[in-house]
Order: sequence, then C-alpha cells, then structure tokens
Amino acid sequence: MAKKQETKTEVVETPQVVEQPKETKATRKEPSYKKAEDGWEIKNRTYFLKNGLKPLSYMIKSANIYYFDEEKGYERELKYCENQKTPFVDEMQGDQRLEHIVFRGGTLLVEKEKVILQKLLSLYHPHRNKLFQEYVPEAIAENQMETLELEVDALLAARALDIDTAEAVMRIEYGSKVSKMSSKELRRDLLIYAKKNPQLFLELVNDENIVLRNFGIKATEMNILNLSHDQRHFTWASNGRKLMTVPFDEHPYSALAAWFKTDEGMEIYANIEKRLNN
Repeated sequence: MAKKQETKTEVVETPQVVEQPKETKATRKEPSYKKAEDGWEIKNRTYFLKNGLKPLSYMIKSANIYYFDEEKGYERELKYCENQKTPFVDEMQGDQRLEHIVFRGGTLLVEKEKVILQKLLSLYHPHRNKLFQEYVPEAIAENQMETLELEVDALLAARALDIDTAEAVMRIEYGSKVSKMSSKELRRDLLIYAKKNPQLFLELVNDENIVLRNFGIKATEMNILNLSHDQRHFTWASNGRKLMTVPFDEHPYSALAAWFKTDEGMEIYANIEKRLNN
C-alpha cells in the first residue's frame, strides 16, 4: 500500500511596520515661554512703578532687553513693536517699528487690545516686579496682610522684651545714646523701631549674641574693658592685661560675645558683671 505523501506548508512572517505617532498640536511640547501664557485672560491691565514712585513721566526700556527661554537654553531679545505680533525679535517679520513704554504719574493703563505689550510687561520684561508690577488686587492684599502680620509679631515681641534686651536692640540703632535714655523713652522708641523695621527687629531679637554684645559695649563704655585702636585686642582698662584677640575679619564685639561663652570668657563675664552692678 503506497504511503500518502505529506505536504508542508511554509508560513512566511511579514514584519510589522509600527507607525510613529504623528506630532499634533496636542502632543507637541510647547516652549517654556508659551507655557507662561497659559490661561492668559484678555482684559485691560494697569501697571504701576514700585516704591511709591510717581514722576510726571517715566520711560522704561522697550528694546535691548532679554528673556531667558528655558526650553531653548539661552536669552532671547525682546522688543516692543506695535506692528508685530510677538515681543520676541527672532519671531518678528518685516519692519520693526519700535514704540516707547511710558508711565504717567507712576501708572500705565494698557487696553486689552494691546496683548503683546501686556504680555511683555506681565511675563517677560526683566524689570517686572522690580521696577514696576501689574496691579493685581488679590496679590497686593496678600502682601499687605503679610506686612501687617509681621508688624504685629514685632510689636508683641517688643512689648515682651526685658529691659536688657531692649537696650541691646536699640543700641544697634542709637549707639551709646541708649545709656542716657530712661526706661520709658527706651520702651517707646523700641515700639516705634519694631513698627518701622519689623523684619530687622525680629532678626535682632532672635540673635542669641545680641545681649552679650551689648554687655561688652557697656563694659567698654564704663572703662572696664579697653578695645585697642586697631580693634584687634581687648584688655583690662585698669592694668592693660590682654584678655582676647579678635579674629581677622570679625566684628570686635561679636567676637567678644562669642568669647564670653568659653570657659575663660565666662569667668571674665562674671567679674565684669560684678563691677557693673557695683
């Protein structure tokens, strides 16, 4: 009986071609300067000069200014031209008719139709939030709240200070004049100083060496200690014996305050304290 011939069928595999997804507007990575414009609202905008400046007219730079584009990795030149659709020079086409940017009485109102000027001032101009800023009621209210809260903190801290610390803080402002002030004068001026300079005041109050620094100044004023003319050495005023050498590039009384915390310095501090109290 004849064997039935087996037939083999070859299967040819066709390689699959994977199409690369086409770049669309949705998938295209936008430059960083485009991201800054996300959510841009079309409206009239007002800008004002900072620090209360209100000259009759004040012109800010509208050319030869630059914006750092993080996407491209370099600075791009900016220019305000009313006949262009962009503030970026490398995107401009045709003639460039430069326009001036002038604040009148400290303010500048830019109508909603002048979108390019608004974006230049709000997003890209290197002097924004330094020389001028956009009027945004919510942001201004927030800044005012922070300032007021800082003032309250400073005033509360000033009222709670003991007289020695109060004297130490005010000595930074008045120098040796503090020694001749009454406690009421000192308290009054302390509150005024805290209100006018709340941040600096709180920094001084939290400086752990300020009282020791004031102690050293008082000891010098009372002729217990002597600081050499070159401000490098502290000695006993009575016999000229050297107590300490001020490290190079350090303030002498800051160095003395730090030295008072050492074993040797603590003994000298106790000795001076007895003399001041006598």
